[in-house]
Amino acid sequence: MLKQQSEPTMEQIQEQRIYATMGLSDAEYEMVVNLLGRQPNYTEIGLFSVMWSEHCSYKTSKPVLRQFPTTGPRVLQGPGEGAGVVDIGDNQAVVFKIESHNHPSAVEPYQGAATGVGGIIRDIFSMGARPVALMNSLRFGHLGTPRVNQLFEQVVAGIAGYGNCVGIPTIGGEVGFDHSYEGNPLVNAMCIGLINHEDIQKGLAKGAGNSVMYVGAATGRDGIHGATFASEDLGEDTEAKRPAVQVGDPFMEKLLIEACLEIVGHPALVGMQDMGAAGLTSSSAEMASKAGMGIEMHLDDVPQRETGMTAYEMMLSESQERMLLVVERGREAEIEAIVSKWGLHAVHVGEVIDEKVLRLVHHGKIVAEVPVDALAEEAPVYNKPSRVPAYYEEFQAMDETLPVVEDAVETWRALLKQPTIASKRWVYDQYDHMVQTSTVVAPGSDAAVIRVRGTNKALAMTTDCNSRFVYLDPFVGGQIAVAEAARNIVASGATPLAITDCLNFGNPDKPEGFWQLQQATAGMAEACRVLETPVIGGNVSLYNESAGKAVHPTPVVGMVGLHEQTEWITTQHVKQAGDAVYLLGETTAEFGGSELQYLQFEKSFGKAPHIDLAVEQERLLALQAAVQAGLVTAIHDVAEGGLAVALAEMTFGTTLGLDVIFDGPALHLFSESQSRFVVTVKPEQEAAFVKQTGAYKLGYVTDQDALQIKTNDTLIEATRSTLQADWEGAIACYMTSKD
Repeated sequence: MLKQQSEPTMEQIQEQRIYATMGLSDAEYEMVVNLLGRQPNYTEIGLFSVMWSEHCSYKTSKPVLRQFPTTGPRVLQGPGEGAGVVDIGDNQAVVFKIESHNHPSAVEPYQGAATGVGGIIRDIFSMGARPVALMNSLRFGHLGTPRVNQLFEQVVAGIAGYGNCVGIPTIGGEVGFDHSYEGNPLVNAMCIGLINHEDIQKGLAKGAGNSVMYVGAATGRDGIHGATFASEDLGEDTEAKRPAVQVGDPFMEKLLIEACLEIVGHPALVGMQDMGAAGLTSSSAEMASKAGMGIEMHLDDVPQRETGMTAYEMMLSESQERMLLVVERGREAEIEAIVSKWGLHAVHVGEVIDEKVLRLVHHGKIVAEVPVDALAEEAPVYNKPSRVPAYYEEFQAMDETLPVVEDAVETWRALLKQPTIASKRWVYDQYDHMVQTSTVVAPGSDAAVIRVRGTNKALAMTTDCNSRFVYLDPFVGGQIAVAEAARNIVASGATPLAITDCLNFGNPDKPEGFWQLQQATAGMAEACRVLETPVIGGNVSLYNESAGKAVHPTPVVGMVGLHEQTEWITTQHVKQAGDAVYLLGETTAEFGGSELQYLQFEKSFGKAPHIDLAVEQERLLALQAAVQAGLVTAIHDVAEGGLAVALAEMTFGTTLGLDVIFDGPALHLFSESQSRFVVTVKPEQEAAFVKQTGAYKLGYVTDQDALQIKTNDTLIEATRSTLQADWEGAIACYMTSKD
């Protein structure tokens, strides 16, 4: 039998700078020594390394996150817990959050994506809410190359495999493709839950003497240092980090959901938190710190699926499907009875103590004793140097470079085949979006919609970000990301409630990278204030770089909206011949960061489109009023590819066509000017609609298999069936490409 290798001594940790291999700097190691008043041992330095990682502590991003508005009349829980909570009336609330699993998905795409889904689900039911829907936001490099195709295929399979098995519908999301993600894909998962106000749980370890109970899967050696791995660039040793990727079990997660939701409301339950990033370490330290208490944990009692596990390994493992509960002393058997009914184990592993420390006992010895506040609250916070990138100043000084469109129909068709614009049916056909039978609007419209059972209400949800705009101008791009999400919610007939965000950026230690983060969050914060959509939580994912190149800054916005009445639910598809077609908003020559620019030049440059948030909010409110007055039959926001793409998309899946006149040159059909919507209206309601919105008429819906757009300089014609075939077949075609 192999003898277990001994752990480094305190002296070796310092002399050999072993802490640096865990992600701690020299200065941070000295901070740990000063906080403890002594040198840390191997387990203790491991605790600090994961809790002080960017992924857990937000030590780099905290200064910029403070810009976000986090309160509002409907906000019941903002940032700081497992997920945010927003009131939707009648003593009900919606719980939602988005998080990244980028690095794990780059190394092990199936399990990386699957465990990202599993982790975000646990954030929702740890709050006491029943998960009712999943969304995602994905970014990949150039589709059609073997590696990107493989990453794309496996990530989608991982999302589908986990979500379908756990029984939660995946009802929408977004997928984008750009060369900047070639080495570092982005995989962001969002979950939405429903809860009654009295059932809201918090992750608190209150009451000295109360029991700390471990519920769920046994602890293994998978995912050790996952939080650290997520807080560094992807390098040549990326493959060696494969053990830092967790392995998921959706069937156990389903049992864990039901067991935990049955425990919610039980008088013996004091607090509950999932073991996510940093596993047992984060859940125990954070629960104790928030309650002003400590925890003593007996590691011999922790369920283990591998032999000879050390304290270090148990505390840093990120094995999946695990929860930490605090239960009133003497009532453990009541919780055990509930959990055992679901075929799981609830094990007493520790107690809440008055001393504000995390004390770990293993084989009868104290192997670690660390102040909980030092782990959870006292991580260093850095105000990183910031510098305006040279490329930004160059782009701002550029004159507008207009693409050349020689054949408008061929350009139209080429744009519909662009992977970012093309139908994502290849993706969402793999997802079960009807399980739970609450889905009202499935993938394929501006926002997905689920009904709130037992009421006449519904929830709309979307994920959005145009990273090319953020790259060109992070402040404006951040504003547009929030505004586009609001447009999609309003286009579904709902009122925007709040957002959760996933800030995917490069290395913040590079001044230009930190400037992008600063500017984008400032733009998002301003948009959230004007559009009245507070930030209730989210995730920061930095160090998204490979071979020294950063991804485009990608602050993904997950937004949820409320339909007070299900009759207000609207979709983007035209409904009947004879309806009038209107455009709300102005179109100018804005091609910086556009799909047409990328199609022609294979890069993005110049200025981002202009946005006026006051105008944006005015149009959103006008459209909401029009929907609630019953004045519209379809709404679609104008986004990637411009007006020509939006008009075509509204007819796909129908037997109808369009006959419209556009007051501008054909080139402007592909402009990506902001704050625009195409709306269809019954003829008898046109006058009321125009009075309400000020939109101008384009033409009519027809019963023909034809789309005709007459511009100032040409007539563009194509059959709907031809355009739809281009749009529907593009991604499947790329996936069989042998490039």
